[in-house]
Amino acid sequence: MKKFSQFKRIRKEIDQIDKNILKLLHKRINLVQELKSLKISSNISVYQPSREKEILNSIIKLNKNIFPEKSLYNIFTEIFSASRKIQSKLKIGYLGPQATFTHLAALKIFGSESLYIPFTTIRDIFIEVETEYIDFGVVPIENSNEGVVGYTMDLLIEFNHSIVDEIYLEIAHHLVSTEKDLNRIKFLYAHPQSIAQCRIFIENNLSKVKIIETTSTSEAAKTVSKKKNSAALASKLAAQIYNLNIIAENVQDNINNYTRFLVISKSPLLPEKNIEYKTSIVCGIKDRPGALFELIKPFNDYKINMTKIESRPTKKKAWEYMFFIDFSGKITNKKVKKALAEIEKNSTYFKILGSYPAAKGVK
Repeated sequence: MKKFSQFKRIRKEIDQIDKNILKLLHKRINLVQELKSLKISSNISVYQPSREKEILNSIIKLNKNIFPEKSLYNIFTEIFSASRKIQSKLKIGYLGPQATFTHLAALKIFGSESLYIPFTTIRDIFIEVETEYIDFGVVPIENSNEGVVGYTMDLLIEFNHSIVDEIYLEIAHHLVSTEKDLNRIKFLYAHPQSIAQCRIFIENNLSKVKIIETTSTSEAAKTVSKKKNSAALASKLAAQIYNLNIIAENVQDNINNYTRFLVISKSPLLPEKNIEYKTSIVCGIKDRPGALFELIKPFNDYKINMTKIESRPTKKKAWEYMFFIDFSGKITNKKVKKALAEIEKNSTYFKILGSYPAAKGVK
């Protein structure tokens, strides 16, 4: 009887806490509605990743590892998403169809209250950001195992868009099928990147099956949902959407398999908050001894951490390259301004791709 009484008391307290949470959410929404008119009159974007990151960092710090950090991230992503919807429902473009890893990355960033529009190519996303048919686009830029997505890099040069945010997403491939037995599989449908990331599993378990390449992991799952004796390499979400069995989980060669995704916008979102930033630039240099050293020397001179440098052929002249560079810091910082001025001086081509909140950890 005593235990039942304690059980009832604890449940009553939990019920009251839930009611208090709801009251605070109502209060937050009312304040967001007040903020809406101020943003419109000041021409401020509904999406402010720096502000959202600042809130998340503060909440996680206050949390002191009591509540699961990933759960906090998901809860507040949905709070931000609902708050944005009050102001304006954002249209987000991603590489489709639904349930691709790009779609998953978009959901992690923008939450469930945005309107998601799938596109068949990365170029389509860039074009529709340009036309303002969509507010933001989410595109893959590099994988921890397979390297950069060269096509995205080319488009960052071609279009005058800005990188406004980034996310690192864990890529877990699963073998999915209408079948339940691995031995019944005669055809494997998969995106080329998925095939490359699951070579060992394929060699050990599917060496005799016919491999058919698809435009995306989700397209592979969709195709397999209508076929017998076939399997696909896809996400768990794709398996759920297309009602497929998961024959084998986590079949990627490397368990530490992550893809970095960028959020692109037609206009930059200037850095404001006191959080960690990353800046991306692209440069062209003359083909002469010491040119690359001179280009990156300002990073050392001004004690700026260069986190990445990647070369990409210009496609205009043989053995002529553009250099994509990421570094810690924001373009409003005095040292960064001085370094960029010197880099631009030593460049035949120079472009700031964006200054945006640096992603922390894997979601």
